[in-house]
Amino acid sequence: MFRVELPCWRSWGPLISANAMAEPIYKIISEAAYEAAKREGRFSGSADDARDGFIHLSAANQVAGTLAGHFAGQTGLLLVALDPDRLGSELKWESSRGGALFPHLYGPLDLATVVAVEKLELGDDGRHVLPEGASPCQLESYFCPACC
Repeated sequence: MFRVELPCWRSWGPLISANAMAEPIYKIISEAAYEAAKREGRFSGSADDARDGFIHLSAANQVAGTLAGHFAGQTGLLLVALDPDRLGSELKWESSRGGALFPHLYGPLDLATVVAVEKLELGDDGRHVLPEGASPCQLESYFCPACC
């Protein structure tokens, strides 16, 4: 398991910093791409990101839908939590899927903005299992019949 020893947020533990950060946003990335980014100190984007001219990110309530829609059945993926306050003015919230606002990063992703990294496993049903302590209802309310 990959782990970054920095303050975490919500389901990954209490924020242990005197300075509160905004709710994290997320990048879903392959382990190989993350390892390459660690060597460079930044992630320049996937082929899809390059095609669209920005790095695709997700808010917490968009993670499950992004996984199901774009990464279904894929192994070797990581869920990378980012501090949006540290991304600066290159972070834009723009209308996308169904008119929802999605975070897009117009520039390389500096790994200094990473607050947590979790490996994504596939469950018996073939769907990605979200990190321990993060129920689907915390990340995508319509995904959780127990509370919705």
